[in-house]
Amino acid sequence: MNPYGIALTLVVFYAFSEINQRKKAFYTNPVLLSIITIAALLWAGGFTYGSYMESAVILKFLLGPAVVSLAVPVYKGRETIKAYAREITAGIVIGGTVAILSAFYTAKLLGGSEEVLLSITPKSVTTAIAIGVSEKIGGIPELTAVLVVLTGILGNAVGVELLNVTGIKNRIARGLAMGVTSHGLGTARIILEDELAGAVSGLAMALNGIFTSIVLPFLIEVLK
Repeated sequence: MNPYGIALTLVVFYAFSEINQRKKAFYTNPVLLSIITIAALLWAGGFTYGSYMESAVILKFLLGPAVVSLAVPVYKGRETIKAYAREITAGIVIGGTVAILSAFYTAKLLGGSEEVLLSITPKSVTTAIAIGVSEKIGGIPELTAVLVVLTGILGNAVGVELLNVTGIKNRIARGLAMGVTSHGLGTARIILEDELAGAVSGLAMALNGIFTSIVLPFLIEVLK
């Protein structure tokens, strides 16, 4: 197996992480810049996405343990999370519903077809769940996957900055906002800023995935 995918990913991400450490801004976000740069390099070098993923399969495998490791900060912050159980539940229900409705009606306002509307509604949950929900409601799974990734990238790049600009300082609220709206990539960003907010974000990401997978098929019947 040619390890160029692993080497390329690690080198590019490390380089942009160093830049981000020196200049903290949304436009130096290492995730966003790494994706753009790696895509450009693959295109310029004539490499296919399939060959890149095959050579970076170890990194793909490590995504599973990375997600599971989010249970550690959740466990450490369990007492605070228990104390805010009602607020967290309300945030997931309201936030998850708003995420669905805002995506649906924005796409509808812009003239999206029914397939596009159905594909965009699960954009705020993690990819595996979103694809399954999209298939169930008649969306295009491939389009849903792209929209989920773009949502995560956007949340990772500017989510914390938006929370700061809007003056949202409560750690529970910040974690809920990132987890419900931008799933794994948003959680990866907020946990670097605040472990408790990251724990809430990881929990919100999981619970919002469950909530959306249950509610969305029924809600779509009303929205159609």
